[in-house]
Amino acid sequence: MTIVTNLGFPRIGARRELKHALESCWRGETDAAQLQATAAELRARHWRLQRDAGVDVPPSNDFSLYDQVLDTAVLFDAIPQRYRALAQRAPLDGYFAMARGLQRDGVDLHALEMTKWFDTNYHYLVPELTQDQAFTLQADKPLSEYREARALGIETRPVLLGPVSFLRLSKATDGSDTLALLDRLLPVYAQLLAELKDAGAAWVQLDEPVLVQDLDDTARAAFDRAYRYLADVPRPQLLLATYFGALDDNLALATSLPVDGLHVDLVRAPEQLDAVLRALPATRVLSLGLVNGRNIWRAALDNALILARYALGHRGPDTLWLAPSCSLLHCPVDLGQEKKLDAELRSWLAFSRQKLQELRVLADALDGKASAEAALDQARAAIESRRHSPRVHNPAVKTRVAALTATDAARATPHVQRQLQQAQALRLPAFPTTTIGSFPQTQDVRLARARNKSGKLSDADYDAFLAEQTAHCVRVQEQIGLDVLVHGEFERNDMVEYFGEQLDGFAFTGNGWVQSYGSRCVKPPVIFGDVSRPAPMTVRWSRYAQSLTDKPMKGMLTGPVTVLQWSFVRDDQSRADTCTQIALALRDEVNDLEAAGIRAIQIDEPALREGLPLRRAQWQDYLDWAVRAFRISASGVADATQIHTHMCYAQFNDIIEAVAALDADVISIETSRSRMELLDAFARFDYPNQIGPGVYDIHSPRVPDSAEMVELLRKASDVLPPGKLWVNPDCGLKTRGWPETRAALEAMVGAARTLRGEVAA
Repeated sequence: MTIVTNLGFPRIGARRELKHALESCWRGETDAAQLQATAAELRARHWRLQRDAGVDVPPSNDFSLYDQVLDTAVLFDAIPQRYRALAQRAPLDGYFAMARGLQRDGVDLHALEMTKWFDTNYHYLVPELTQDQAFTLQADKPLSEYREARALGIETRPVLLGPVSFLRLSKATDGSDTLALLDRLLPVYAQLLAELKDAGAAWVQLDEPVLVQDLDDTARAAFDRAYRYLADVPRPQLLLATYFGALDDNLALATSLPVDGLHVDLVRAPEQLDAVLRALPATRVLSLGLVNGRNIWRAALDNALILARYALGHRGPDTLWLAPSCSLLHCPVDLGQEKKLDAELRSWLAFSRQKLQELRVLADALDGKASAEAALDQARAAIESRRHSPRVHNPAVKTRVAALTATDAARATPHVQRQLQQAQALRLPAFPTTTIGSFPQTQDVRLARARNKSGKLSDADYDAFLAEQTAHCVRVQEQIGLDVLVHGEFERNDMVEYFGEQLDGFAFTGNGWVQSYGSRCVKPPVIFGDVSRPAPMTVRWSRYAQSLTDKPMKGMLTGPVTVLQWSFVRDDQSRADTCTQIALALRDEVNDLEAAGIRAIQIDEPALREGLPLRRAQWQDYLDWAVRAFRISASGVADATQIHTHMCYAQFNDIIEAVAALDADVISIETSRSRMELLDAFARFDYPNQIGPGVYDIHSPRVPDSAEMVELLRKASDVLPPGKLWVNPDCGLKTRGWPETRAALEAMVGAARTLRGEVAA
């Protein structure tokens, strides 16, 4: 019988139960015991769901209260000194302080740096290590969750982040090489593996996703040393899990390591199967990643079955497992929760539960079970329906894309000339202050939106409510003394979903939630067809807000690459083509904002770095079309109109030329968690345009004082000319409350005034 397994399952719950439990605990409404009870209930529910969907061996220890990389750091006692006293006194408080920061009872702690998990929209916490780092086994989470499942009668495979990937994803705060710590770390892994073996675990999954990236000789040697060490210790059998791409030049390394099984991603890289079959010893298990763990389209089961049968022809059935391409962390839980999607569109989709059922169908087909044929027929019919549906194809959109020329992707004059006209039009002081766009989405705002959607609040009354919120937001910004204002975005639910709701070619789920970080969940739109803009999307509220003030009002848009990256994207045409369609729709919106009198327009692209391929050889092709798409969206305006963009929680050093090629007049970036370290790239490259380095972290509940922000701005002034610098938070303020928002912005404006005085002196 062919084995069906899984690499990881969404932890938030089908209705975001974990999110609600976390935030209730953080507010003090429930205690840690109640939070842990909810977590245990979710784990049990998810193990049973996977078993019922046909999974023979589900994972354990794939659950986290916040982030799996943070869990690994805590597990091995890689806790920075500033958190130690709190973590020893109250472990859960220390854990959340590392994740979110803490400002309470005289304690003031910054959060760990956060960045993207490879090329996904999931954010992980970056462990901080030093050259004298010591590791000890400080917790029993993998062991206790394995036992928890076993008590329910479910045998699981514990999941651990592998030692080399853990060190590569960490940050040395003293400039040392994190891989130099490997020999200290391996004995702790060995201790944990021995404990899991003693508990009865037959297999352990070690995730080493860095094996699909470019590796130097030091990293290759680290893999060889690590796994030869672990081969000689008491342990369960080891499944080495790779995903998000092909092994390519790391294939010989991965297949030579002394492990008992290897998982490969055949969705991103089906072409690697033949080479893997030739290189992997026949006695080792091969886990085939056959259904997409990162998108929500129903799998083409016939194609997957061809790969599975080919593999079966080259090795015995007892060494072949079927699995998703990667952890299902990046997919919603269950399509069965979707009651409002129309039947045709619903038939094209598969969420986590359905993906596991697809794997069971493939396994049954391999085993020759007649029951599989009906499910295969159903899948074929859905694939054909989608391929030929008139909802998917719009000839007018394709004609417009084909007619684009080079001039459509370029501003009329260079930035240095535009800057003079913009300075005359906007009349801003040195160190101009602004925000990234959104203001607090209070309970009143969310309730009004929900009541309007359910029909309990009329459109007229809802519009009046939004007008009141917008006017209040403008008044507050004027009172604080901000220089460039925003309208607050109270009409918007999510920065991508809001636009998708107004564009053709998009569809929306009711419970298609995925985790972005911690308790932050997003509901990505589904791009199923050609994209176009039927009508203006943001002009009304931007024009209204501008009518309330004499100060410049920024129009706020989400950029084409970010709309693409943060949606579930159609897989029947290139991502470049879809991105260009989105760019043209946004170009129309930018032009309409300018015509409405908006002289500063922000086109956010926080996902630009996220979309970068994991192999450097593929970077240029991606950057070419991504930069072109942004420029198409932004290049239809006059020189005096100032184009802003925003990026956050990513490293820009290696793509700084592409960031400059966007040719935005002003870029705002997240820099406060790294204490302005990310700004070094913009200084070394001599970034030509203006920059707003974030001076405080909006993802943390702590409110920094003006002196802290002044210190950061002085650091920025040390590496960049003051005339280039703007002053702003790291990101939008929708998740924060009004009191902390006002206090932080007042401190920020005070910091800008201090810097103006210093420069003037």
